[in-house]
Amino acid sequence: MKLELLPYQHVNLKTNKILEQLTASSRALAELKGYANTIPNMHILINAITINEAKDSSAIENIVTTHDSIYKVLTGSGYKEENAKEVVDYRTAIWTGYEQIKKDGYISTKTIVNIQEVIEHNKAGIRKIPGTELKNSITGETIYTPPQNEKEIRDYLKNLEDYINDFKDGVDPLIKMAMIHYQFESIHPFYDGNGRTGRILNVLYLVLNNLLNSPILYLSKYINETKQEYYRLLQNIRENNDFEEWVLYILKGVEITSKDTIKLIEKIQNEIKSYKEDFKSKLPKIYSKELLDSLFYEVYTKISYIEKACSVTRLTATSYLNQLEEVGLLKSEKIGREKVYKNIRLIKILSDN
Repeated sequence: MKLELLPYQHVNLKTNKILEQLTASSRALAELKGYANTIPNMHILINAITINEAKDSSAIENIVTTHDSIYKVLTGSGYKEENAKEVVDYRTAIWTGYEQIKKDGYISTKTIVNIQEVIEHNKAGIRKIPGTELKNSITGETIYTPPQNEKEIRDYLKNLEDYINDFKDGVDPLIKMAMIHYQFESIHPFYDGNGRTGRILNVLYLVLNNLLNSPILYLSKYINETKQEYYRLLQNIRENNDFEEWVLYILKGVEITSKDTIKLIEKIQNEIKSYKEDFKSKLPKIYSKELLDSLFYEVYTKISYIEKACSVTRLTATSYLNQLEEVGLLKSEKIGREKVYKNIRLIKILSDN
């Protein structure tokens, strides 16, 4: 089946089932946005959530690693683990896209290409050589052949760009997000990194439409947990032109993920409060908001981070961290020549989610 151009005029995107689920999904997302806007430590939460998203999205592509490895790579201490490095690159790609759309006010093909470049850390760009096919991983059978010609791919991407940035077509953004995701994955414009790029595109589209102020909602955990259903529904569109099930699947994902994200934010907020109380009671002389924030922002903290965050000498920063370890609020580990200090309580929350 040849891929159509957007919008799909023949597709009914306002069935009773879709509209009913849209109401629930929109309500949950609005609740997340409202709750997030009241939080004073938003940068801490965004950092934690994007780390989890990078890990979950990469896992869909069988790039599996641990939180421990990710944080070790993030310290820049020379720790090497290829999968963890790929996850960190994915997180960088999220911020690349976010900063670009906040600056531009739209999502362009160039933005999408830039995101993929960061993910794959190469400049291969849009496919130029024909032969790409999507195969059944078990049987090896070709299940879908995306556009092959570079000009054709670029034409489809231009059409997608126009659809993304049309804010007056009367289609709800959450429904459009489902259509955009299907179309992008079907164009399959890159040799590699299509899935991860497409999942970043989801959250950027929500931010672009002011449904979120920050990139804090990601469907990757939901997709990972329902991976077979995700691929079945994509294929069901190609074979049976059935969009309703697909749109419902994405909308349900927004509802579930919004609620889960609120729970995660609450857990982190509660832990910050609990940690703050312990910190002030055990080490009142060195407590400061800057020091507390740094321990939650970086997760794995280094002496140099504390020097900068608290505007203190290296000797003072070292003393702070050693005292925090002595009272059980941090745990240190040597990575290469450097010593890092882990916020074990925060790591447990993130690892459990």
